[in-house]
Amino acid sequence: MRVTPAQGRRPRLRGWLIGAAVFLLILLFSLRGLAGFYTDSLWFDSLGQRGTWEHLLAARIVPALVFTVLFFAILLVSLIIADRLAPTFRMATATTPEDELVDRYRQLTARFRGRIRVGVALFFALIAGLGVSSQWRDWLLFRNGVDTGTKDPQFGKDIGFYLFKLPFINFIIDWLFAGLVIVLLVTAVAHYLNGGIRFQSTTERVTPQVKAHLSVILAIMALVKTAQYYFSRFDLNLSNRGVVDGASYTDVNAQLPALKLLIFVSVIAALLFVWNIRRRGWVLPVIAVGLWGFVSLVVATIYPAAIQNFRVKPNEFANERQFIDRNIAATRAAFNLGKVDVKNFDFSADLTSDVVDANLATIDNARLWDPAVIRDTYSTLQALQTYYRINDVDVDRYDIDGQTTQVMLSARELNSSELPSQSWVNEHIVYTHGYGAVASPSNRAQSDGSPDFVLDDIPPKGTSLKLSDKGAQIYYGERVDGYVIVDAKSPELNFARQGRNDALTRYNGKDGIVLSNIFRKAAFALRFGDANPLISGQVDGDSKVLMIRNIRERVAKLAPFLEFDNDPYPVISGGRTTWILDGYTTSDQYPYGQSFSGSGGLAGSYNYVRNSVKATVDAYDGTVKFFVIDSKDPMIRAYAKAFPDLFSPFSEMSKSLVAHLRYP
Repeated sequence: MRVTPAQGRRPRLRGWLIGAAVFLLILLFSLRGLAGFYTDSLWFDSLGQRGTWEHLLAARIVPALVFTVLFFAILLVSLIIADRLAPTFRMATATTPEDELVDRYRQLTARFRGRIRVGVALFFALIAGLGVSSQWRDWLLFRNGVDTGTKDPQFGKDIGFYLFKLPFINFIIDWLFAGLVIVLLVTAVAHYLNGGIRFQSTTERVTPQVKAHLSVILAIMALVKTAQYYFSRFDLNLSNRGVVDGASYTDVNAQLPALKLLIFVSVIAALLFVWNIRRRGWVLPVIAVGLWGFVSLVVATIYPAAIQNFRVKPNEFANERQFIDRNIAATRAAFNLGKVDVKNFDFSADLTSDVVDANLATIDNARLWDPAVIRDTYSTLQALQTYYRINDVDVDRYDIDGQTTQVMLSARELNSSELPSQSWVNEHIVYTHGYGAVASPSNRAQSDGSPDFVLDDIPPKGTSLKLSDKGAQIYYGERVDGYVIVDAKSPELNFARQGRNDALTRYNGKDGIVLSNIFRKAAFALRFGDANPLISGQVDGDSKVLMIRNIRERVAKLAPFLEFDNDPYPVISGGRTTWILDGYTTSDQYPYGQSFSGSGGLAGSYNYVRNSVKATVDAYDGTVKFFVIDSKDPMIRAYAKAFPDLFSPFSEMSKSLVAHLRYP
């Protein structure tokens, strides 16, 4: 039958249409993710942190791309070699069903052999490579790590090697070994489909060429294990086998020699696999794997367990004393407790007038109000509207009537779930912010038992503490969720006035992303799952969207490599409200450091924690600043090196805010 040109083009056209339909379907399902990616870039740009966004993005993309390309190249080369080693003579005389099946497969795929190789290599490369993006933090520290000037007591390596280099090195080794296992299996399948492996053959089931090829891969795997054993020596400094964390008696005297022996055995195994390239049999690989397994079981598992149970535990303190001392010293260093001063307090039960006079400032500030109790009082007396909320009450110190006084303080945030009506315009355009703050000394009460307010009501009234109109507007807070659109056609409600028209306002802060064109409007509509930013008549080209207004989410978005305290607190300074958050650098890689399981903002297991950062968020315009208060912390030095535009020196924090810093 003769095929006309029109008939030949029809299947090709149909293939293009199917491909286009699949592409459009993928694009449709990806639109929201693309919108989130685009609007994230706009958000970082609006905060002047475009460079930070690019560095965070590169930290995720570059390792994934490098490892994907590397795996693709390794597997593709192995598959090309497998095709070159295919035995053509077997295809001429198919004697078994297995031969016939493989012969049929080769006939069907002969024209597409190169595409199949590339497709298979790309498929497994994407699986193996894309997950590497989750290692972005270790990659950042690996590239930007610094020396600490302190060496570990067991191997004499700088502590920076453990904090910055070792985690990513271990990941590379584990990834490479797992990748080679995949390469070995896929290559073996390729050899089977090419006829180099035959399970039903009565003579030669595996060709010598296939044995040589697989031996090369096994030799490389053995060398990777050599590297793994080498770096596992340093991981002993993080062991939890003994009575305390760190390399214990058993680790140093049994596990470490075992690892050194395994290094030697794995090299011998690699040499046997290489030698097998010439021998092309199974005897040498079996000897190599058998010897390796025997040493791993006896020397690296049974022997250390015996030492621990029969040598160490009967006299554990005496055997572990040296290593306990190392643990104590390392833990004090890891938590920066090396400079703690111990002072004796002369306690006396005889309370005299002279003692009272000498401690009058302390006694006058004895707390009368409990923060948990006074919150309900604040909510009853000073929430004022259903759509305002007193989240929690923080304790701070302010100058009240010329005296440093302990003060209870809370910001009055917006409660968007209790608006007069839950329309889209009310939720996102009219009711956009909370207003004002409530403060009272912790040691005073009025005659009726209520707090003695030094800042209260709307508009805010205060003598010692004062807020300007803008400083009283709380656009960013502890429990502020969702987005708002400012500079819309309708003005915002500033606050309600009894018996008079409500006070209205328009936002003119620095924050916000201008919805200047339809593409931006559509992107935010997709991000929020809400069509109104795109279709509402309230939104014009001058409108701006404010998003990520929860202060903890805001700082975590900008600095996802830091941990943040769960209890931010507001500070009234210069007529404005500023939130302060404690930021921590953490690690679980400090050699001999004792690990602990934290909670709240420090949920997780760590053996190194430093409160190296104080973050501030302006409650009105959302400006975020990260001040480095411990410039000697090697972790924050590494992060500052990676993100040069993100951090500010402590000297740049205003003195009025410094006066309100606290121990976290």
